[in-house]
Amino acid sequence: MESLVSEGLSCHPQQGEASPCCQLSVKILEARNLFWTDLLSEADPYVVLRLPTASAITFKTKTVSNSSHPIWNETFSFRIQRQVKNILELKVYDADVVTEDDALFTVLFDTIEVNPGKPIRKTFSLNPQGQEELYVEFHAEEISDSPEHLITNNVLVTRELSCLTVQVDKKGSTAAVTEGDELELTLKGSYEDTQSSTLGSAMADSFLFHYITAQETEMRGYLKSLAVDGEGEGSPGKNLTVPLKYLPMGEEMAVAVPAPEATALRLKLRTNSCSEKLAVRLGFGLCDEEHAFLKKRKQVVAKALKRVLQLEHELQEDEVPVIGVMAIGGGARAMTSLYGHLSALKKLDLLDCVTYISGTSGSTWTLASLYQDPDWSQQDLEKPISHAREHMTKSKLDAFSLGSMRGYQQELRQRAEEGRTPSFVDLWALVLEFLLHGKVNEHRLSEQRASLEQGQNPLPLYLGLNVKENNLETLDFKEWVEFSPYEIGFLKYGAFIPSELFGSEFFMGRLMKKLPESRICFLEGLWSNIFSVNLMDAWYDLTSSAETWKQHIRDKTRNIEKEPPGSQKTSWIEMSWLEPRTALTQGLQGLLTGRPLHHQCHNFLRGLHLHQDYCGQRNFRTWGDFQLDSDPSQLTPLQPQLCLVDAAYFINTSCPLLLRTGRSPDLILSFGYSLNSPFEALEQMETYCRGQGIPFPRVELSHEERLQPKECHFFSDPDCPEAPTVLHFPLVNLSFREHSAPGVKRSPEELAGGQVDLTGFLSPYSLANMTYNGDDFDRLLYLSAYNVQNNQGEILRALRTALKHRKQRQP
Repeated sequence: MESLVSEGLSCHPQQGEASPCCQLSVKILEARNLFWTDLLSEADPYVVLRLPTASAITFKTKTVSNSSHPIWNETFSFRIQRQVKNILELKVYDADVVTEDDALFTVLFDTIEVNPGKPIRKTFSLNPQGQEELYVEFHAEEISDSPEHLITNNVLVTRELSCLTVQVDKKGSTAAVTEGDELELTLKGSYEDTQSSTLGSAMADSFLFHYITAQETEMRGYLKSLAVDGEGEGSPGKNLTVPLKYLPMGEEMAVAVPAPEATALRLKLRTNSCSEKLAVRLGFGLCDEEHAFLKKRKQVVAKALKRVLQLEHELQEDEVPVIGVMAIGGGARAMTSLYGHLSALKKLDLLDCVTYISGTSGSTWTLASLYQDPDWSQQDLEKPISHAREHMTKSKLDAFSLGSMRGYQQELRQRAEEGRTPSFVDLWALVLEFLLHGKVNEHRLSEQRASLEQGQNPLPLYLGLNVKENNLETLDFKEWVEFSPYEIGFLKYGAFIPSELFGSEFFMGRLMKKLPESRICFLEGLWSNIFSVNLMDAWYDLTSSAETWKQHIRDKTRNIEKEPPGSQKTSWIEMSWLEPRTALTQGLQGLLTGRPLHHQCHNFLRGLHLHQDYCGQRNFRTWGDFQLDSDPSQLTPLQPQLCLVDAAYFINTSCPLLLRTGRSPDLILSFGYSLNSPFEALEQMETYCRGQGIPFPRVELSHEERLQPKECHFFSDPDCPEAPTVLHFPLVNLSFREHSAPGVKRSPEELAGGQVDLTGFLSPYSLANMTYNGDDFDRLLYLSAYNVQNNQGEILRALRTALKHRKQRQP
């Protein structure tokens, strides 16, 4: 089937196209040479089959007792969608009467190898060092009736949903129930999974389940408290099981939940097509709202460039360069410095030349505050800076007073009632709000759209990082998450939702439960979430150097270069042999990689399936986490929750947002706020881009520049016209020591104002410090502003280069 979205770059995917399903038959034949699995006797093996993209039901063969050469010859059937990545999991177990059954081996098989009408037989060698083998036959036939309508960006796939309504027939029921009895209904693979209701006059009249139409599943029901002597819960004789494939669409069916003494609780079932529209946008391009903003913003930028560069002619729309401000993190130091940098750009009449401002961690605090005013960049920044100074220099003890803690507790309780899981990170967000504002701030991210309606301000972009909650350190798995006033989404998967829906519950791209939009402070807590660290991350941070980081990334990049994604045969995940892990090793790994203070929020990718060719798509970035990215079961769409942390866990930069497909910056003003590593984030970004194939200039520095960084560094790559020019401003104190303004020398009485301690052990600008005295705040603010103003000539030269760069990039 042709791609439904050309190049995966469409803002909005086309309407779903029909795609037929296939019936896959899996015949488990036999296994051989299972000699070593049991020390006291021969194995009692059986095989468990799971194909979650096709069936919510787990299948199991019979158990063959005392056999090293078990023969099963059992066939299982799955209805599969071939546009989806279908990975069949076969697990060989050894049954044990006394202890839990031992999982001996796991085989993962990509069903794309099975072509319709062409049966194949596979021999899986279970142990690379041994002789154990599993024999399986596969056969597929295309189903011509009832094709599925799919929507995809060639990485993710949304499938058709159906709604099952279960109505309790109180009149037709004969069961003698009490108010303490409870009806429990389960539909595995559905959004709701399990629902229950206490019987009696107040019991729910109906239940609703959302499930994938083509997926084979079944509804189970039983009366919980009527189970006696172990014959109720879990007993087939007391359970109701209804395979949904036998339930005609739109027709009502009456069934009975068994109860004691030949009585029954009657239910009426009806299944219909799901009417919920797609709420997740699939596409790697920019959304319509951003395109509309860019059209307006280019008019502002064109006028500003004509003024500051004294151009003789008006710039046409396609001649206007894209200029981005990139700010890194660094707590209160980053927040204060960014205020200084932006105020300097404003004084130089350069702020209107900027299209985007991106931030992470502490720099997001500045942006979140500024964008509460729809016209902030058109006004003097004295008022927001004065507000920041007031709260940075005040005592922070009130943030932890009894009254404040009660207020935090009340709000966390309210969030729990709304359907969110409160965490320590939420508490940090509320404390941070008090530290930065001294009161509750009702502003929300979506409200920042008012700042963009006329293109009057640059578009703010905020960066987060999604990681694994447990079992992995951050360098082994991380995914960029973009936050803007318009949308929030994953750059890796090309999936976005309106910003006001973040935190709500989704399933298969549909909005299932809308929650109130969180106040901006809770997002600031996520963007600067330094608490979801695990021991492996902490140890790496303490012991590694910049070269260690770069070597780690280069190693992974080389692996990709040897075998590029998408170049593998269809059997790239044909067989995987996994040894059982002991409880000790599992516990140790959990201790090292668990995140005890991690934040959880609902995953808006939940339920979405991976496209059959997702790994080969150029927008799906696989170089860094290749082993996990090749296994769909390890990826984010299968996780119920997101675990978002500070992006500095990987690279302390917000640059990936500016380099996203469709933005194509010509010039990036890079503001670094590191005290000890002025070029580390920039060099890491270059390494990252090289591994990803993203155009980025070489960060080449002389020995002298490394020892004594300048106020401004110019980086470009004439051999790569697609790469932006980068103007980097590290946090240094050079001529500011002797100059109060560009070209204005300090008097002897003013020299103290130029002494800004950026490197000392007792520097007031350490990451952990959230309280400055007035002089320290002013010195850092003025230093940052001065460094920009003192390099006005370099910025103007870079702007002229950006104009030429934009012309060169035109077709």
